[in-house]
Formats: sequence, C-alpha cells, structure tokens
Amino acid sequence: MNSSLNSRTIVIPRLASVLLAVAFVGTQPLSAQNSDAELARIFADYHEQYLILFPVEATNFGDSRYNGLLQIDISEDFIARESQFYQSIQQRLQKVELETASPQLQLMAEILDYELNMRLTKLQFGFERIPFQQFGGLPLTFAQMGSGSSSQPFKTVADYDQWLQRCSAFKVWADVSIERFRQGIDTGYVLPSILVERMVTQMLDPTIVTEDPTKSLFYQPVEKFPDAFDDEVRTRLAQAYEQAIAGVLVPTYRRLGEFLRDEYLPKSRNSAGISSLENGRQQYLFWVKYWTTTELTPDEIFQIGQQEVERIRNEMNVVKGEMKFAGSLPEFFDYLRTDPRFKPFSSADEVIGFFHDIQKRLEPNLARAFQTTPKTPFEIRRTESFREKTASAEYMPGSADGSRPGIFYCPIPDVREYNITGGMESLFLHEALPGHHYQISLQQENTLLPEFAKFLWYGAYGEGWALYCESIGNELGLYQDPEQKIGALGDEMHRAIRLVVDVGIHWKGWTRDQAIEYMMDNEPISRDGAVAEIERYMAYAGQALSYKIGQLKISELRQSCEDRLGDRFSLAEFHDQVLMNGCMPLSILQRRLSAWRPD
Repeated sequence: MNSSLNSRTIVIPRLASVLLAVAFVGTQPLSAQNSDAELARIFADYHEQYLILFPVEATNFGDSRYNGLLQIDISEDFIARESQFYQSIQQRLQKVELETASPQLQLMAEILDYELNMRLTKLQFGFERIPFQQFGGLPLTFAQMGSGSSSQPFKTVADYDQWLQRCSAFKVWADVSIERFRQGIDTGYVLPSILVERMVTQMLDPTIVTEDPTKSLFYQPVEKFPDAFDDEVRTRLAQAYEQAIAGVLVPTYRRLGEFLRDEYLPKSRNSAGISSLENGRQQYLFWVKYWTTTELTPDEIFQIGQQEVERIRNEMNVVKGEMKFAGSLPEFFDYLRTDPRFKPFSSADEVIGFFHDIQKRLEPNLARAFQTTPKTPFEIRRTESFREKTASAEYMPGSADGSRPGIFYCPIPDVREYNITGGMESLFLHEALPGHHYQISLQQENTLLPEFAKFLWYGAYGEGWALYCESIGNELGLYQDPEQKIGALGDEMHRAIRLVVDVGIHWKGWTRDQAIEYMMDNEPISRDGAVAEIERYMAYAGQALSYKIGQLKISELRQSCEDRLGDRFSLAEFHDQVLMNGCMPLSILQRRLSAWRPD
C-alpha cells in the first residue's frame, strides 16, 4: 500500500472536528433535541427540494410523484436555481450547533456538507457544454426508461400518460443540448472526434430512429399493456404512443444525430485527454478529487498504478505456471484471448445461465460473511440490443420498496466471443452479489438514514466496495479453477491499469493508441475491448480512478481493524460497519472505522 493513501484525505474542518470524538458513543446534552430536530428538517427539506429539482432522479429512487416531469438541467436558469438551492441548504447547516447533535446526525451533516461543496465546485467549470456522450447522458437513459426496462413504471394508465408528458419535455432538453454543444464549439470545449462518431451511431440507431413507430423500442410498453387495461384505453394509448414516437421522439433523436454528424463532428478535437482544453488541467484536478474523495495528486496515482500493475503481473505469472503455459505473459494473454476452449458458449442463455450458477454457489458463503443482507429482489438480464455493442456490464439499482428489482445487466454482443477467462466470477462479485446490489440496496433500505443519504453515491466508496468484494472471492468460495483465478487477476489488473491510463490520457498527454497498447500489453483483453474501455476513460475523466483507490483504502482499513482488534475482529461485523451508514467519502469512512470498537 502506498503510504500516501493514509496521509491524503479531504477534511472539512468545522464538521470533521466534532465527528471523531462521538463517532459511535456519547451522551447528548439537553440542547441536542433542538439540534437534532433542525438537522432532521434540513435533511428532509434538502431531499424533497432535490426531488422537485431533479424529477428523473425521483423516478430512479422509486418516488412516482414527478414521473411526468423532466428537468432541463443544462439550461442557464436551471443551473442558477441549482446553485442557489445548494447554498441555501449550506447556510442552514452552518447555523446548527453541531456539537450538541446526536452522533448519527453529526455524521449525516458532515456528509451532506461535503456533498454540497462538491456540487457547488462542479458547477463552476461549465461542464454543461458537453451535455452527454456515448457512455452516459439523458438520450441514453431516456431510451432505457421509455423501453420499459428501467426505472420508469408502466403499470397504470397514469404511468403511461406521465411518460407521454415526459416525452414532450425531451424535445426541449434536446434543443437546449444543441445550444450547449454550440457553446462548446465556440469556446473550444468539445469532445474527441472518435467519441462523437460513436454518439452519431447511437442517436440514429434503427431501434430508435425508425419509420414504423411500432418497431421503436419506445413502443415496447404498448406491447406489454397490463391485463387490466380495457380496449378503449389500449386504443387511446397505442395511438398516443405512435404519435409521440413519430412526431416527437424520432425527429428529436434524428436531429441530435444529424447535428452531431454534420455540425459538431467537424469541430471536435483530435486529442484524447481534457488537459488539452483551456483550464483542462484544473478540471482534471477537480475530477480526481471528485472521484477518489482524496487529495492524491495525479502523479501519485500514476505511481500507485504502476506499482499495482507490477505486483499483479507477478501473480499472473504464477497462474500461468499453474495452467502449464510456457510462453511469455503477452503470449499467455493472446492464448487466453484466442483459444477456442475459453469460448464455450453457443447461446446468450448459456452465458446468463453461467451467472445464475455462480449465484447459487456464492449464496451460502455470503450468509457467513454478512450479518445484514438486502431485501430488494435481484435479477440477471441481458443488456438491451440498442446499447449492447458499446455497453459494459452494469448494475441498475432496484427501488427501496422492492417493487423494482436490482438488475445485473450483461452485454453479449457476440456470444461466440464471450470468454470464460474474462473474469465471470469476479464480475458477478462486483456488479451483483455482494458488490453493488448489497451496498446500494442496504443503503436504500436503511430506515435509520435520512432520505437524502439513501441515494448518495461516491465512486471511491461504491466502486471501491465492489472491487473489494472481488478481492475476497477466495473467502467466498470462488476462484477455485485457474480460468477464474486468471479472470479475477485480469479484472484487478484492469483497475490498476486504469490508474495509469486515466492519468496518462488526461494529465500526461497520452494518445488514445498509446493507452490502448499499454492496456493490451498488461492484461488479456481484446483490442475491441481495450478500445471501448479507453474511449470510456476519454469520456469520463477521473471516474476510472475510483475503483482501485477505493478498494485499496477499504482493504487497508480492514487490515488495520484486524491488527487492532485481534481475536475480537469479525469479518461480518466489519462489513456491517462499512455498509451501515451508506455511501460516504473515504476520509469520513476512515475516521469511522478507526473509532470502531465491537460491543
């Protein structure tokens, strides 16, 4: 472990100064009742106003009150209101006598203040000049929602009508996004051309831009009307959906695609990283802090990445010997990528079935490693065809009330190339159980957390936890054959490589091809896979850093607790301590676990 991970954390002095002393125990003075009541009001007001401001987020959280609304979150008016909102909550927090509040609410206040600071800082950079890209943004999530495969409910007549209302606002959002892209052109703040080419293909995908509305993915909810709908309702809604698809959605997506192709692409940039942009290095420093919740510098992260790559290469050589392969490590990677024995699947159902088998083998061991398990249902699904070619495996959170399951999405664009050494067990540990599904579901289900805290996300914590779950695969009964061992090491190597290539691209001036070659030299990944990953890092500066930095910190904290507690250490209790208060910055998590004393 690099010592800089211990020494560099973000501290918010006023709130942090009172947290450690009362992290787990303490007697409240009489005035605590007033402080607790005021904090509870602030938390409730923040959450409710946030849902009103971001109705799509409300839908994602399982709150259906605003399902017909769509925020134009890239408009100047919206951004001004957003900033004013955060400042007003911050001002209210500053007036509370935090020293007299309960330990739990002090913790929540510190987390909220951190969140507000980061959000206000983010608004200063003008990131709205790139409203979306090929790995994220409203046009992609809108298609998922409208297909009925995501958080937008299609169970009642009101649900169907609310989606039509939301569709009408999407046209407005798209018009504003084009204006913002043009501002980016005028100020030289544009995407790399290779990413724009991918976006054009997405916007003009035939499942979205189609002459026959009934062939559109947005028509799928019509094909799945609830049995309770009578003929009159079915006829009305079918006609309304055909009109919305033909009159609003198809023209809007076509306009976005044609704008990107004809106007934006010629003005896009050739460089891979944001440091080539005006103020780009300051932007990257922000993203590093945003995604890691530390004050590690890009150069320090680059060094950590190189050290981890070397360590994992040595472990890969051990497994290479177990598999009786005599060649070099790059030759071994090529063998894993290309040998037909590692591509045994003939149908997508077989791939999904393999993941179901992992789940069955894993569940008995999870019961021993976790005291608290989620109630939210869990499903495994293949990624939708319209985004499968460019998508990565991912987890879609369920709703806290259990009405919508947590979903592990697996893209299978070509089943003949689906490789069993690609880390199928480690992938499941990360994206599904106990990774994202446990962490996010337990956070949403926790009745002791204020509502705002049930839906917070910090990549270093959330992705760090998921990668930590990969690291304990042996303890959970997996990684018993060399194919899955090398797959797990490949996944860990992948996250270590990210530290190197993300900093390389956005800080050290690496080209796209340079980053692709570094990745292929150090892990068993196909060229197409490496291209997709590097382009993702080009689009999401700093996001790729969160996984390994978070995992290293959580593993370090576990070792520290084991050393300090000795025989009193319980892995299941440790996991509870990590997860019990939801997602938080690593600096706050470290202070909490440093003060943990088992009952």
